Amino acid sequence: MLELAFPWVLVALPLPLLVLWLAPPRREVVEAIRFPFFEGASAGLDKGEGAVVPARSSPRMAFVWALWALVLLTLARPQWVGEPVERTETARDVMLAVDISGSMRTRDFIGADGIRGSRLDGVKSVLDGFIADRRDDRVGLIVFGDAPYTLVPFTRDTAAARTLLATLEPGMAGQNTMLGDAIGLAIRSFEASKVESRILILLSDGSDTGSRMAPESAAEIASQNGVVIHTIAVGDPEASGADDKVDIATLQTIASATGGGFNRAEDAAGLAAIYARIDAAGARQGATTSWRPRTPLSALPAAAFAALVILARAAMLLTARARRPGEGTS
Repeated sequence: MLELAFPWVLVALPLPLLVLWLAPPRREVVEAIRFPFFEGASAGLDKGEGAVVPARSSPRMAFVWALWALVLLTLARPQWVGEPVERTETARDVMLAVDISGSMRTRDFIGADGIRGSRLDGVKSVLDGFIADRRDDRVGLIVFGDAPYTLVPFTRDTAAARTLLATLEPGMAGQNTMLGDAIGLAIRSFEASKVESRILILLSDGSDTGSRMAPESAAEIASQNGVVIHTIAVGDPEASGADDKVDIATLQTIASATGGGFNRAEDAAGLAAIYARIDAAGARQGATTSWRPRTPLSALPAAAFAALVILARAAMLLTARARRPGEGTS
């Protein structure tokens, strides 16, 4: 769509008419010598053009008017306005902290297809859909074992986050479970966040095995920084192996300290339902801003003005040469 940035400039379009109507023609009185016999004395001489006062012909006035209109059109700043472009601001920052210790290879997780698989494979399959559903949120991914690592910093590029999620394997970060250190890394990740809603979803199937910061202390610091932690127990609390048991009490304490919720996930359907509840509890729509791209077109009337002036000057020179037929001949 074509628009003018300053359409009020066109109010001056009839200004030349007002000048012609109100301003009297220019008159000049000079001293002169009168020769009654001038015609006879100048017979046979080239008189030249002398003083020429061009008449106000209609084509000439139309040309001047066109130049004036182009000047005003340039000052009015025409521009082409494109289709609206919308951008939705981030509503929440959601960090996912996933336990990839060796115990996550235990095959006691029932997938959506009813087939029993490893705990990590089950978590990955459901997390993939959760990440894909992020519309107004930024998502990040932390993995932890012997130490926590930021696999995906906060981003809205959900395709990249899902691709990296698919590469996870049990034991990649070691065999231990550093819950407290994973929470501490998440807190540092939120330091640059400018949104009010900060959510950490912590998934683990074991108990803390020697973090530098106790999980309970890390949860208190998270609460002070406005981070809400939802904990999800993936393992079996009644498992026979000590390394396979999930520390339900610690995960409940972490969630309670930050105002989050604790849930148990024993299969894909249960884990998906947990994500749905978390989403519904903290649902928030991001603010949408809209703008229309504008392409300036002022150069077009300015170029047309210059072209008309050049053409008019060329026409005047050609007309002057045509009036002197003897010029250039011997």
